[in-house]
Amino acid sequence: MTTDDAPVLTVSQAAELAGVHPQTLRQYDRLGIVVPRRTPGRGRRYSRRDVARLLEVQRLTQGEGINLAGIKRILDLEDHVSVLERQLAELLRIQAERDQAEGRVFAAGTGGEVVAVPLGRRVRRSELRVERQTRGGALVLWRPQRRG
Repeated sequence: MTTDDAPVLTVSQAAELAGVHPQTLRQYDRLGIVVPRRTPGRGRRYSRRDVARLLEVQRLTQGEGINLAGIKRILDLEDHVSVLERQLAELLRIQAERDQAEGRVFAAGTGGEVVAVPLGRRVRRSELRVERQTRGGALVLWRPQRRG
């Protein structure tokens, strides 16, 4: 948990920082606009991120004239976009790993040792650490299949 997400502010402290009445924060909580974390005794605790969200709600209501239902929809969509961006970043990372493996060939000796070899390069037995030589001297090459 980052310091921006740490639930440390009471209702009155968060209300003062956001420039609103504490009752307004309670209403936002009931409507699901800004939902703080709860203490074991059910008291509300706001984080810096919650206060930033409260300031955004104030800007949208007072500066843009958007009603609370519209603000809730906007904030929900922004949250959804954030989730999708994180998922996209993870998928791009996975794809980059797969693309990197695309041009590699793996060679394995009879002793189970495996080495990555650049595509198009021959593997020499001297490159593989062979613990014991078998009669056949088998050498297995494997290249990941491209999915797609």
